[in-house]
Amino acid sequence: MNNGIKHFLHGLVLGITQIVPGMSGGTVAVVLGFYDDLIRTVNRFSAHYRKSFAMVGPLLLGTILGLLLFSSVVDFLLLRYSLPTMLFFIGLIAGVVPPVYRKVKERGRRFTPKEAALVLLPLAVLIVLSHIPKISLAVPPANPQDIGVPYMLFLIFCGMLAAAALVVPGISGAFLLLLLGPYPLVIRTLSSVHLLLTDAASAGLWIGIGKVLVPLGIGIGIGGMLMLRLIEKLLTRHHQSVYLVILGLLLGSVYALFNGETIFQSGVSLPAAAIGAAMLAGGFALSFVLAKNRF
Repeated sequence: MNNGIKHFLHGLVLGITQIVPGMSGGTVAVVLGFYDDLIRTVNRFSAHYRKSFAMVGPLLLGTILGLLLFSSVVDFLLLRYSLPTMLFFIGLIAGVVPPVYRKVKERGRRFTPKEAALVLLPLAVLIVLSHIPKISLAVPPANPQDIGVPYMLFLIFCGMLAAAALVVPGISGAFLLLLLGPYPLVIRTLSSVHLLLTDAASAGLWIGIGKVLVPLGIGIGIGGMLMLRLIEKLLTRHHQSVYLVILGLLLGSVYALFNGETIFQSGVSLPAAAIGAAMLAGGFALSFVLAKNRF
């Protein structure tokens, strides 16, 4: 497959999964096998512009299209068929655990206490986070056009935290936005972007979308660049330790998604459970096959 098409498809999957609270962009990058390459490429963008853009450009385009085109679809699936949908995502994460485990554990050797701690600590952190009730540090106005400078600054802050979560496997940017409060506003705004196709002259629509997505995008840009540089240094100096932490975060993600509100929001029935079990197995098999040759 052409590399540009492959990066675009990776971005499309990345964008789609970012709509789901509990799904981490870093986890998706690990599942699809381009996590290390993405970190190095973005950090060397200015020095190797053309080579870096060949990866980052299609990836970014796919991510944006995934967010814009599928936000309503994923929102609908989570509203009507949350159990099978979330079980599929859980299967995707669980399927990459065995390959990552083999990557960090030498055959015939047990984990040292330090290695075990690097797995168990992030696992414990995500378990604790999954039990924290939703909070809202700032309540958005009912009409996005009425958003003022204080809330826009808050969105920049949220974007920085969400970007850091996007880079770190196991921590969901959507979950943090849900925890801090602006997640419903962001989803509604993304879902309304398509209205510009039929009402491009509406100043109010442009203002409302801009007041949400521009500050959020600024925060994502700042937070992403800072975290990418930190992660690259850690991968260079402590590659094995980083993947031990990633293993713990993957395991914690599975627990957090099972324990989240989203999975059961459309109710539980025997048909939904049966379909969900099949989706769980399908997601596991898909990511296992994708990941086993990359780790």
